[in-house]
Amino acid sequence: MLDEIASNKFQMIYIASCGQGINAFHLVESTLVQFPDSDITVVKVPHVRTESQVDELIDKVKDIESLIVHTLVNSELRRYLTRKGIENHIVTIDMMGPILSKIQAFLNKPPMEMPGLYREIHQVDLQQVSAIDFALAHDDGLNPDTLTEAEIVLVGLSRAGKTPLSMYMGVQGWKVANIPYVPGVPMPETLDLVDRRRVVALNINSEQLLSHRKMRQESLGTKDIYAYSGKEEVEEEIRNAQKYYITKGFSMINVSNKPIETSAEEIAEMITRRFKADAHIRG
Repeated sequence: MLDEIASNKFQMIYIASCGQGINAFHLVESTLVQFPDSDITVVKVPHVRTESQVDELIDKVKDIESLIVHTLVNSELRRYLTRKGIENHIVTIDMMGPILSKIQAFLNKPPMEMPGLYREIHQVDLQQVSAIDFALAHDDGLNPDTLTEAEIVLVGLSRAGKTPLSMYMGVQGWKVANIPYVPGVPMPETLDLVDRRRVVALNINSEQLLSHRKMRQESLGTKDIYAYSGKEEVEEEIRNAQKYYITKGFSMINVSNKPIETSAEEIAEMITRRFKADAHIRG
């Protein structure tokens, strides 16, 4: 159908879409490359979802040399646009209907015909990727200058499980930062700027913390460091950490002998409950 462009000297091509019309725009543009001597302007008309919007487009197009390419998922709206095009002697090209029909026959099931699904689904994917990137960039106290951008900040002792929990929640779409509490080492100043309701401290019992630290040392092939893995020192470290959490007013959850999924669910429920009126909690 687009080979009619050269012979009929169309001046405008309108992309009517129930979404953004980006894919149809690129397809038309790539097709027009095959007509190097043509002088055609391509215009996107996004979010066409009602007959009145179709009427507005027809009124705009009918007095100029143009054609309409459309990617409308609603079958009734596609038929309406086609009929109005015929009535007004406007060439229309349906880029969605034939594909939907073929796939419908192949799957033996009707399409949902819901506008915006592609963008909605892929927006979620983008949010997930962004959250994972954020968790990686803010692991173990990295990039404290942007700590206030986090939806959740985890604080805990070394080997308390901050990193795997951050990554797991990042996959779920949460922007999580984690900061190690090390006795005698100052915490980042930007932590004081973070809403305390978003800070969650991880408590863990001494036996499990000792086990995690010894496993870490063995995996690295390092010698046992008593101050790091000795029971009395670890218990004192835990007490000091808990005093710090209480002083700062941080919420605490016990992650001892819990799977990551359980801890993540507990934290997510806590944050969601606190910010349920905030429409931007999940970005």
